Amino acid sequence: MTSTSPTPEQIGIRQLRESDLPEADRVFRLAFGTFIGVPDPARFGGDADYVRSRWKADPSAALGAFDGETLVGSNFAENWGSFGYFGPLTVDPPYWDRKVAQQLLGPTMEIFHRWRNVHTGLFTFAHSPKHMALYQKFGFWPRDLVALMGREIAGWQDDVSADIAKFSETVQESRQRFLDECRSVSERSFSGLDLSHQIEAVDKQKLGETLMVSRGSQGAGFAVCHTGSGSEAGSGVCYVKFAAVRPDAHADDTLDALVRAVRDFAASRGATRVTAGVNLARRETFRWMRNHGFRTSMQGVAMETGDSFAGYNRAGVYILDDWR
Repeated sequence: MTSTSPTPEQIGIRQLRESDLPEADRVFRLAFGTFIGVPDPARFGGDADYVRSRWKADPSAALGAFDGETLVGSNFAENWGSFGYFGPLTVDPPYWDRKVAQQLLGPTMEIFHRWRNVHTGLFTFAHSPKHMALYQKFGFWPRDLVALMGREIAGWQDDVSADIAKFSETVQESRQRFLDECRSVSERSFSGLDLSHQIEAVDKQKLGETLMVSRGSQGAGFAVCHTGSGSEAGSGVCYVKFAAVRPDAHADDTLDALVRAVRDFAASRGATRVTAGVNLARRETFRWMRNHGFRTSMQGVAMETGDSFAGYNRAGVYILDDWR
């Protein structure tokens, strides 16, 4: 019998168009739902959205794989200044093991090169040798486990007084200063780490909020939060996509104030749960989360470029993220 499977040369890669997004979303849900074993794979993720929101943030960093006119996979890259990561990378299950993901990764690496990221990474399943082998072909190597953690808001009553600012409530002429303060915080852990584009995307798309805790006249920590239908959190959840505090003598207290500000924001939006990811190499941050009632619901692994370059996944760094 003659195989009709497409060869790598027959798979075309191009930027996703807005008209491609419904099919890209379908493939995303079906791929993850099938791999994880969800009873109804097409319903994976509920009303959370990883496809449209990431495309809107930067259409030039959203890639699709096509067999003729049929979309069979997609990948999204994110630019955080000196650091870049990709995901979700998904392929329609009938096209698994046909090197579609490999075809998507070549152009993805070109995007990182264009952005001049000095360090890149990804989040993947710790129990999948196949995924790890694929990413190793492109210079990514497994490092530390990443805990996806959460805590219910009910019963979380203790309060910490802090000076909290919201990006959405910041007047236009002060917004650049807000972004500069956030960058000043993140750069303390990794030179050039800059969440400005992500903060503006969340605000423009109304996906959630960015909160900043200050000490005196200086920003001490910030959190980029997604919440509600159409965000990466989904209904009932406030997802901390990224948070950082200055790694100084006040770091524990700042993280305490920042996470409680996230809780209050989450409650104001009707969420019942706060979730966040943390790389286990950031030991102080993981211990803080454990000691303050957060529990791990799932673990993955961070894969990073470079054999000896740890990026910002190391002890003494107070950052929450998970690169999904």
